[in-house]
Amino acid sequence: MIHIYIDGDACPVREEVYRVADRLKLGVFVVTNGSRPIRPPQQANVQLVVVEEGADKADDWIAERITGADICVTADIPLASRCLKKNARVVSPKGREWTEANIGSALAGREVAQHLREMGAMTGGPAPFSKADRSNFLVALDRLAQAALRAQQ
Repeated sequence: MIHIYIDGDACPVREEVYRVADRLKLGVFVVTNGSRPIRPPQQANVQLVVVEEGADKADDWIAERITGADICVTADIPLASRCLKKNARVVSPKGREWTEANIGSALAGREVAQHLREMGAMTGGPAPFSKADRSNFLVALDRLAQAALRAQQ
């Protein structure tokens, strides 16, 4: 079975994932460290996984279990990179598909921004989540899920 792994604590598109997974008969793991209350639907294909608190514990859980047949939903660029190394498909909540072709520049940009913040520069932050982002996410998730299903045949 194909699974969608959600990096759950700050994910604004969980409901969309549940709908797509239900329609396509995919499994879902919502992975959280319990810092925010998450109530997934009472569906047999959706499991809430609460890992111990700590930096990257949820990321580690996902990266250890994801396979090349699966999809990860995350805004975390290092986690996206780890999942790509396992040949998984990866999409951000804003609908950006992470690939081997674009993850390197994203990691580099993240490092530069972190360095600038450490030096006291204001780097802004992510733009607010919009309806267009939600729509882009749904299109990207459906495309990745359909590709995963075709690859499984």
